[in-house]
Amino acid sequence: MEPNLIEFVPLAVLLPFFGAAFAFAFYRNQATQKAITIGTLIITVILEIVLLAEIWHSGAHAVNLAGWPAPFGISMVIDRFSALMLVVSSIITLAVLLYAVGQGAAEEKNDAGPVSIFYPTYLILVAGVSNAFLAGDLFNLYVGFEIFLTASYVLLTLGGGEVRIRAGVTYVVVSILSSMLFLITIGLVYAATGTVNLADIALKVGELDHGVQLMLHVMLLVAFGIKAAVFPLAFWLPDSYPTAPAPVTAVFAGLLTKVGIYAMIRTETLLFPGERINTALMIVAALTMIVGILGALAQADIKRMLSFTLISHIGYLVFGLALSSIIGMAATIYYVAHHITIQTTLFLVTGLIERRAGSSNVDRLGGLARISPVLAVLFFIPAMNLAGIPPFSGFVGKLGMMQGGIAENTWITWTLVVASVATSLLTLLAVARIWARGFWRKAEDVENPERILVQKSLAHARAANKRLLPATMVAPTAALVALSLAFTVLAGPLMNFSRAAAQDMYERTPYLEAVLGEERVDSVREDLLEFTQGHIIDLDTGDDGADEFAPVRTSLQPDMETDVKGSTSVDEYDAAVDQGGQD
Repeated sequence: MEPNLIEFVPLAVLLPFFGAAFAFAFYRNQATQKAITIGTLIITVILEIVLLAEIWHSGAHAVNLAGWPAPFGISMVIDRFSALMLVVSSIITLAVLLYAVGQGAAEEKNDAGPVSIFYPTYLILVAGVSNAFLAGDLFNLYVGFEIFLTASYVLLTLGGGEVRIRAGVTYVVVSILSSMLFLITIGLVYAATGTVNLADIALKVGELDHGVQLMLHVMLLVAFGIKAAVFPLAFWLPDSYPTAPAPVTAVFAGLLTKVGIYAMIRTETLLFPGERINTALMIVAALTMIVGILGALAQADIKRMLSFTLISHIGYLVFGLALSSIIGMAATIYYVAHHITIQTTLFLVTGLIERRAGSSNVDRLGGLARISPVLAVLFFIPAMNLAGIPPFSGFVGKLGMMQGGIAENTWITWTLVVASVATSLLTLLAVARIWARGFWRKAEDVENPERILVQKSLAHARAANKRLLPATMVAPTAALVALSLAFTVLAGPLMNFSRAAAQDMYERTPYLEAVLGEERVDSVREDLLEFTQGHIIDLDTGDDGADEFAPVRTSLQPDMETDVKGSTSVDEYDAAVDQGGQD
């Protein structure tokens, strides 16, 4: 690893901030603002791809800002998981920005607000998301949340309007409550451990009383669960996201809930690894899946339907996290990158449908496949991907989670497997209904169709396509569709990368050494090794991957600790257990 390259990690946050300042300085020049914003995001994407390439084989690395060492200073930590999230999120925000420029979202004063606000606010949103992914302490994570939430308040209410303001108020109130809970929890963590640095907390939290640990654990999960829209904390989302302009809704749906999921994954694997509350998480995951998809089936508006499918598929990510196994976490890491892309793409396509058909209500749509085959393809591919139809990447991620659930072989994991299959089938039903009614049936068969759909001839329809579906909007959407297909083509390397990331996260040592240094970790290395060998059954084995399915354990088997530690495979572990029983 080249240290001089990794040291540029803070630029992933600073570049969007500086870009926002420059964009606002040229608030009177729309063309300059566009150029600055697009150029900033392109440079940020290139930087983060370079960082991902550097971190791909080398593992975690920390940068201490202003030279203050952890845990006293601010650390930005990049590992395989955070590097992947940075790259995917920046590519998504760049594509959505290009779509917004094509749509003219920033210039339409009657809908999107002053141009001097849109571009700087958008870059601040990007900076906040990147800061959350790189935060090495709880307070910096809180700062990242507040940065992008503040920007999201502005973007959500751009242009005013009664409906949009009402939805924005709900979003603001819920976000403030979750942020207050998070801040209170940070204070309690500091009072209990004397630190807010994640790596330092990981070494100290085990010394706390079990009741205190559980209280802090649950409070963090609730705070992040609200931001991630986990049932029953997701009531705010369906009424908030669909009211915003299509580009804003797309970036919100694709990214913001995933930052909450990222925080859940990071704290669960680093601070509270094990199975203590996995059953509760699995119940929440099942309810999130089923309630979300049932809500989607009840919707006639495509944007509201997608908002409910967003909730239901958050359940898959909680399912993979709750498995506490390498295969479960690997599938979750892969699936979160996939879902950011697919969900964003579908909301952008919905924006195109609204422009071309005049509505996103399926009861008033028809004939779209005939009058706009390109639009039909752009919807069909991500819709099938969302439903998890083989061989798309949605199927790959869901299959990994189901494999982990089947391997664990408990009643609750089998319940989750059944719920995930049912959710996938119901998702297929939801998107098939949109396809059948909006794209496949004739416009003449619609009871009260939008007038713009009833064209005099196919030539008139194609002329309307050129006017209403400009290439500057279609091209970014098509690029995201291609990216979703790349997740399928490159599923093998990406899953291998996800497994390596999952292993590092459960071992914890790479992260702790990157932040605190080898000397500090040496003092507790034996304890960490004991946890890895006793609780996570032998990650580096030659048993054809069987170890990936082994769940993280919260306690060593009684009276067998010495024998089990020496095991080198799951079979040897079972043999040690049997031998211990005979003894």
